[in-house]
Amino acid sequence: MAHHDDETRREIWILGTQPESGRAGIISSFLESGGYSCRQEIYENIGNGRPLGIVLDISPFSDDGWGTLLKIKGLPATRNIPVLPVYLGEKGAVGGVFPVAGFFMLPIDEQYLQDRLAVYGLTEEAETWDLQALVASRSGEEKLSKGLMSLGFDTIKAYTGMEALALASIHPVYMVFCNQMLPDMSAFELLERFRLYPYSSNTPLFVLLKDEMKVGEKLALSREIAHLVRKKQLSRDEFLMNLRRRE
Repeated sequence: MAHHDDETRREIWILGTQPESGRAGIISSFLESGGYSCRQEIYENIGNGRPLGIVLDISPFSDDGWGTLLKIKGLPATRNIPVLPVYLGEKGAVGGVFPVAGFFMLPIDEQYLQDRLAVYGLTEEAETWDLQALVASRSGEEKLSKGLMSLGFDTIKAYTGMEALALASIHPVYMVFCNQMLPDMSAFELLERFRLYPYSSNTPLFVLLKDEMKVGEKLALSREIAHLVRKKQLSRDEFLMNLRRRE
């Protein structure tokens, strides 16, 4: 099975758009013109598919995008597949792209955290330099902070997005871990704001996911992201820039 999979070109899957809706058309054409093989898929096929990466619609028009994200990131078999969250409009226009560095489920699994950060190449420097990791969370995430400290990072804490931005402007941080929803903004808004400033535009931001989200929470999060999305849609080149940055 795996052998056969490597012979065929691995594809990027588009999830969260119902096939009959036609909403994946624009993003498919963007991906194909960027040289990627892609197809619209459904989550249920993920076990036999092993996509190279997933572009996931998390807009209010999606087919349970948040639920799909939690399922992908909650299972050891699929949690390492890169996911690029996007906001697709009702007709499929690309309204926003959120190139987070990755996702971790809470409660944090320390061994998995260490393994993943090593894969991303983020642990080597910690032995040599005095590096800070910023944890933005209303609860302080003790277990995560301990895990980061054991890797050699100084951990600084913020309880709101505004506090996180203020701290990073005083002392640039090496990476950020952020709850999907802070009291004043979502992790995606924090990412957008970090990208505005030269000192933080390339700081990797990891989103911390709760293992369960109520319907109301999913809606609130989609609405919160809707207000970030500009009325104008992203062009093909603006969209593809986000893919190249992640490779």
